[in-house]
Amino acid sequence: MADRAPMTIFSMTGEAMSAQMVRMNAATSNLANAGSIASSEEGAYRPIRAVFAAELDRASGLTSVRSDGLVRSETAPTKRYDPDHPLADATGHIFEAPVDESAEMVEIMESARQYQNMVQALQTAKQLMLETLRSN
Repeated sequence: MADRAPMTIFSMTGEAMSAQMVRMNAATSNLANAGSIASSEEGAYRPIRAVFAAELDRASGLTSVRSDGLVRSETAPTKRYDPDHPLADATGHIFEAPVDESAEMVEIMESARQYQNMVQALQTAKQLMLETLRSN
């Protein structure tokens, strides 16, 4: 962050909100692919998770979070015998995405809650700044 302006409460919460959106988008992608079927284990959808890293701004002393990308789960897809399925392999098996729908809903709810917390922090900071300006 050496080439950027010092971090403020507004930039810090903005980055945190962006990180929560990445987290929420990953979970919704997983939900959208729940139950998807493939003809091979390699072709089956694997859930994704956002990876985050702390980011220290030496100028202000504030720490924020940044998204370091997405990683695919190593969880094996569910192998099921269904010889009548059009995607069944030569042995009659299909492979279903290993998505835990309940866990994904919890992930979405938690990221939405964290996003709302950041919105509230921004509103509080704004209100405090306005009150400070009015008192001078």
